[in-house]
Amino acid sequence: MNEPVRPKKHLGQHFLTDQLRAQKIVQDFLKVLPAGNSVLEIGPGTGVLTQFLLGQCAYTGIDIDTESIEFLKVHFSPFANYFIEQDVLTYAFQNHIRYSIIGNFPYNISSPIMFQILENRNCVDTVVGMFQKEVAQRMAEKPGTKTYGILSVLLQAYYQIEYLYTVHENAFNPPPRVKSAVIRLIRKPQQDLQCRYEPFKRLVKTCFNQRRKTIRNSIKPLQVKLQIQHPLLDLRPEQLGVKDFETLCLLLFPDSKITS
Repeated sequence: MNEPVRPKKHLGQHFLTDQLRAQKIVQDFLKVLPAGNSVLEIGPGTGVLTQFLLGQCAYTGIDIDTESIEFLKVHFSPFANYFIEQDVLTYAFQNHIRYSIIGNFPYNISSPIMFQILENRNCVDTVVGMFQKEVAQRMAEKPGTKTYGILSVLLQAYYQIEYLYTVHENAFNPPPRVKSAVIRLIRKPQQDLQCRYEPFKRLVKTCFNQRRKTIRNSIKPLQVKLQIQHPLLDLRPEQLGVKDFETLCLLLFPDSKITS
């Protein structure tokens, strides 16, 4: 098969067609690629990023689209074994492997992909991805805005996030109805956060699920016995930074503290 791949709406596919932009994205990815890391491209599609990655790194491409995988195996025939037909949300990361991830992520599953990366944060070192612009802004957003939310806090707790650039609709086939953006994530030191992930995530999600309430009221579903007074409890979740949520987590769940 050597015909161009047809973008499929139900898969959220918008194939990047701007060759110069694709090359720039890969360059910005390779700049921070740790030596020896395995590279996972999510949704290689027609191979516009792939062409600049093959031969430059230890590469694997994963795509749920049969048509894309068949096209890539023919178009990049010497590397045919590097492509896997699989839903990335079911991909089993190996804890003994260090990963770096790149992709023009399908917009309809971009947030689930990022939560999956968080679940595998201890083996995913860097990420460079194309997202819907408002999703990219949310990930990189600082406290104090309506855009700031669950994904902002959780990702910034474990990664340094850099909004690289906005990409115009005309750079894609078919053009999406919104602008896109590329962001870069670099893993922070492993013990940057002093509380365990699961209680931290539960606290952040619970607070933002009732974001108009103060923390004191929004954490009631956690059924924590509040025998403490702390100024953070009188704020709303969008007013708290990562370290504030860490402080609250350690106060509310003392057993969540990471001990060396």
